Amino acid sequence: MKYNNEEEQLKLEIFEKVKQYYNLSKNNEKDKKQINYAGRVYDEEEMLNLIDSSLEFWLTSGRYTEQFEKDLSRFLNVKYSLLVNSGSSANLLAFMALTSDKLGDRKIGRGDEIITVAAGFPTTIAPIIQYGAIPVFLDISIPKYNIEINDLEKALTEKTKAIMIAHTLGNPFNLKKIKEFCEKNNLWLIEDNCDALGSKYIYNNEEKYTGTIGDIGTSSFYPPHHITMGEGGAVYTNNLELKRILQSMRDWGRDCWCSSGKDNTCKNRFSKQFGQLPLGYDHKYVYSHFGYNLKVTDMQASIGVAQLKKLPKFIEARRKNWEYIKENLKNLEKYFILPEAEENSIPSWFGFILTIRDNTKFTRNEIVEYLESNNIQTRMLFSGNIINHPCFDEMRNNNYGYRVIGELKNTNKIMNDTFWVGVYPGLTKKDLDYMISKIKDFIHKIEVDK
Repeated sequence: MKYNNEEEQLKLEIFEKVKQYYNLSKNNEKDKKQINYAGRVYDEEEMLNLIDSSLEFWLTSGRYTEQFEKDLSRFLNVKYSLLVNSGSSANLLAFMALTSDKLGDRKIGRGDEIITVAAGFPTTIAPIIQYGAIPVFLDISIPKYNIEINDLEKALTEKTKAIMIAHTLGNPFNLKKIKEFCEKNNLWLIEDNCDALGSKYIYNNEEKYTGTIGDIGTSSFYPPHHITMGEGGAVYTNNLELKRILQSMRDWGRDCWCSSGKDNTCKNRFSKQFGQLPLGYDHKYVYSHFGYNLKVTDMQASIGVAQLKKLPKFIEARRKNWEYIKENLKNLEKYFILPEAEENSIPSWFGFILTIRDNTKFTRNEIVEYLESNNIQTRMLFSGNIINHPCFDEMRNNNYGYRVIGELKNTNKIMNDTFWVGVYPGLTKKDLDYMISKIKDFIHKIEVDK
């Protein structure tokens, strides 16, 4: 956007005031009363971008959105990235793209089966159920907390069309074996990468970012995640056909690919035949899918542009914090199963997960309540076992709409005995030491009292 000299000068004055405000607000911050499991980490650059975008008052997706999509593609070394309004929308879009008629025999239809896990976040499986496909739930392994790959063959039927699973807490699942399984059986692979932005997996002797090895990857930019724009998410792919379907479904289902505010990019806006519409019907209002409006505002994207520059340092901090906690809890392996990284992976950790061993002298609730009472935030491993939640009552009670492979023994174990604490970049060494000391204090107290 062009400014005249007076406008430009005023804008610079506003920016200077924003910098002053940021520095004042940071200096006046009181000591933290709680050690959160996650949180936003930012400086004046995010605030300046946000103000810059708001002054332009474009509001919907615009130049910052385009910049973020290019920067994310460059970072991930992937061809196409599309920004959306949340990670949940990213998962919805990724799944629904695979139901497009444009995919022919490979399209997912109602009643087709999708392999997934029950130990995850609900929006990984919600699109499957909402569309009318059938989730097939597999167990997870401990201490890596990802899909039990030895059960893949048991889950496979002639109706299986895809695998849709997450990299749990930033720990990549076994992409080599799952990708081979998908290629062997002509299955789509959606990588829910919402908790793992920046994680790497060594695939075909090359380090690749998770989310880029399957057919479609998804990310979330909600405040607890690796980067944030408040609300926001992304889908990414190397497949041009999938990119076009994703873009169509994100933007109301339209056939046109012109950016907001632009017309007639193809130079054939009024000269084509579509469906049973009149010849030359305005291509900008032709719809090839039943889509959505999942776009993000440019103000949110402006924050993401600044955040993405910080991502490498965020990833490094998460890894160091995770390693520091593990090193300092090694002497507690009698009580806890400590997490392990997947072979051939370099995780960008979302949290540090602990599972209480069988026959210990305390329960998860006891230690969680102790930590929370000492101002340390904890989290469960998301749904634990999604099948046991109220949203599944009707399906579970009437035995329809999903399949389960095996007993989900480890899934139920984590539902009862697992929790996690934060490793995000906003934590200091003092914060980490405090968390570690309180975990050890609890164990000491249990040993003395019981």
